[in-house]
Parts: sequence; structure tokens; C-alpha cells
Amino acid sequence: MDERFAFLAEWYDPSAALLRRYQLLYYPKDGSVEMFDMKNQRTFLRRTKFDEIHPEDLFVGNRVNVFSRQLNLIGYGDQYTANKLGSKKERTLAMIKPDAVTKVGDIIQMIYDANLIVTKAKMTKLTWKQAVDFYTEHQSKSFFNNLVQFVSSGPVIAMELMGDEAVYTWRKVLGPTDSGVAQKDAANSLRGQFGTDGTKNAGHGSDSLASAARELEFFFPSTTGHGPSNTAMYSDCTCSIIKPHAISEVLTGKILKSIIENGFEISALQMFNMDRVNAEEFLEVYKGVVAEYTNMVDELCSGPCMALEIHATDSPRTFREFCGPADPEIARHLRPTTLRALYGKNKVQNAVHCTDLPEDGILEVQYFFKILDV
Repeated sequence: MDERFAFLAEWYDPSAALLRRYQLLYYPKDGSVEMFDMKNQRTFLRRTKFDEIHPEDLFVGNRVNVFSRQLNLIGYGDQYTANKLGSKKERTLAMIKPDAVTKVGDIIQMIYDANLIVTKAKMTKLTWKQAVDFYTEHQSKSFFNNLVQFVSSGPVIAMELMGDEAVYTWRKVLGPTDSGVAQKDAANSLRGQFGTDGTKNAGHGSDSLASAARELEFFFPSTTGHGPSNTAMYSDCTCSIIKPHAISEVLTGKILKSIIENGFEISALQMFNMDRVNAEEFLEVYKGVVAEYTNMVDELCSGPCMALEIHATDSPRTFREFCGPADPEIARHLRPTTLRALYGKNKVQNAVHCTDLPEDGILEVQYFFKILDV
């Protein structure tokens, strides 16, 4: 018997407006998949080789795309899979503090270098009250007021990280709480590179699984209610999206760093999992205009993407020039330093989307940060 991993998966069928449930089987030996329709008790997809899924994509809570169906992995299908793949996987909260937000590209690269992945991300600005609620366990400490004041003084970026022993791993990446100590004892740590002192120390990490659960719920509520709001300004702005292929190829950090180093301000940032209906609606302006429309939709809903509000004077034009021609091959010949020349693969997987028409800049930002962020 070939080794196989089994998952419970859900797929939203838009034509029937139903959630359909499957057992998804993955065979690591040859990278093949099989799907079983649980309601009708029959094979839905016979065992077929499928190169788009990798073993590291297989964990509960992730989304995988199987032949244009976006499946939510909601549980392990058997004890063997749970024991083999589920035991050490943890989630933790990472927060980039106001002093290090412009270093988000470097920090996300450090996260991936530590074999963690970013599963959620959102730039927000905490009110005084929200900062007090978040740091409630430190209320009796002498540094409490300074900490609250600092964390509510500018935007922060909250992220859900996932990986083996994520709580410990992320805290190791952060380094000692006091940046001065970090600079001496752990110069390559995040605080060693970007921190100033014990309060202005670039980042925060949950100190236990229980804290992680509470802190993730604070920023990314799983039940009703809405976490702290995004930071979109809807003026002098354009929209950019880091596409799913670029996120899975671990290019997010490099792309964000390039954007900031070239003088653009990222005034809002959030990760989204687009469903097909939203992707079609967002890209509708290209329907019947570019031959790749259907493939562009497939790409945008193939996994998590990161939406950005880019703030600058004349930003739709200047940022579009910085992204380069839509075809990365042409970009590499004509404009070799542009984002698509550096990170794109083809016209569909060209690393980033940017607003093409100046009048659509605010509308595209609103689509993500007003309509989808609910």
C-alpha cells in the first residue's frame, strides 16, 4: 500500500449555493490526489497525478486548489494523517510594532527563512483602549503606559504564523525583549536588527499557545464581530495585489521590500482568500479585453493573495510604471528592474496586479478594504 494522507475538505459550489464535503487523499510517492464525495458516498475524482499540491500545503486550516476547485481543509481524515502531519503544527500571533512597519519586507523574509508561513496578515492602527485590552496581562507593570502609548502611536501589522512549534520559533526569531541585549547577544535577531529599547523593540510574539489563541482571536475573530479596522485612506492611492503564486514561491518579503525601497508608502495591507465570484467581479474590467481573463481569475483564487493600498502622488501611473509590462518576458528585455521583470513568470503569473486605469485606483482599493474586509 502506498503511503497516503487523508483530509476532510469543503468546497463551496457556487452554482448550487451549497457547501460540498469531500475526503481528499494525497499520495506523496507520486504526488497524486483522489477525492471521495462523502454525501453521495462515491468517488468524485479517481487517483490522478497533480503537481500543484505539495506536502507542506497539507495542514488543517489551509486552502488548496485542485483542478480549479478551492478546497478548505477542515480536518484530518484518519488518525495516521493527524499523527504524522498534525502533531507539531502550531499557530501564533506575530505583530510588527510601529517602529518596524517599514521593515515588513525583511521581517516576512525572516519568517519564511525560519520555516514558518504567514496565513493571515492585516495592517491596523490600535486605539488606546484596544492596546490596553491587548496587553491586559501587563496592566500592573511599570512599563504598561509607555507600551500602550507606543503601540497605539502608529500602524502595526498583525499576522497569524503557522508551522512546527511556531510559538517558540517566532520568539527565537524576535530575540530578547530588550533590544539592547538583543544587539549584543543575538545581533541577527529581529530586535537585534530593528529594535531600539525594551518597548520600541520592533515586534511582539505570543508567549504560549493559550496566549496565541487569545491574541489571534483579538485581531482575527473567528466568531461574530470584527477585529481592529484596516488603515486604508482611499485618497492619492492605487491598488496592488501580490498574487498567490508569488506568495507560495516565498516572494512576498522581497516584493514588499522593493516597493518600500522605491519610495512608495504601503498605507494598508491585508491577506485575502478570494473565492471565484469575487475574483471574477474584481477582474471584470479585463473580461473580453485580454485573452488570459479566465486564467487570471484562476490564479487570483488559487490561494491567499495580499492586497496593498499604495499611497503616493500620481500613484496609479508611477506605481504601474514600477510594476512594468504585464508580460514578464517583455519586462525583462525593456525594463529589467521592474517588479514583474524580477519576480514574474508569465502574463498570468506576473507576481503583482496593479491598477491599470487611473480612475480605478480608489475603486480597486475599496473593493478589498471596504467590501471584502467585513
